[in-house]
Amino acid sequence: MAVNPKARYLAEVVATASPARLVVMLYDRLLLDIVQGRDALRQGHRVEADKHLRHAQDIVFELRSSLRVDQWDGAPRLASIYGWLLKELIQANVDRDAEKAEECRKLVEPLREAWHGAAAQLMAQAG
Repeated sequence: MAVNPKARYLAEVVATASPARLVVMLYDRLLLDIVQGRDALRQGHRVEADKHLRHAQDIVFELRSSLRVDQWDGAPRLASIYGWLLKELIQANVDRDAEKAEECRKLVEPLREAWHGAAAQLMAQAG
């Protein structure tokens, strides 16, 4: 069976990425899924919205499960944010509520920017 070149490239990028870069990639995709889910809800495309919002939930779960709460004093607060975000994404999907998805986007966007900044700082220190 032939492997899709795009899928192979993505697998190589993920396999060779630093932990900080992986978190940034997850946040980038999380934001994209939330926006696409919100937009699909606004357009009445329930199946598409469900696909994106479920993927966003999977990402939040992954972020939460990889968080080491014993190694950073801010981690418990971030874990509670992830818990709230997961609950809200589920509710946005169940209720078909684009505005609830928008609230999730408003929360994720500054977190994404913060992780981008932290990853850039780590790369600068390592370089």
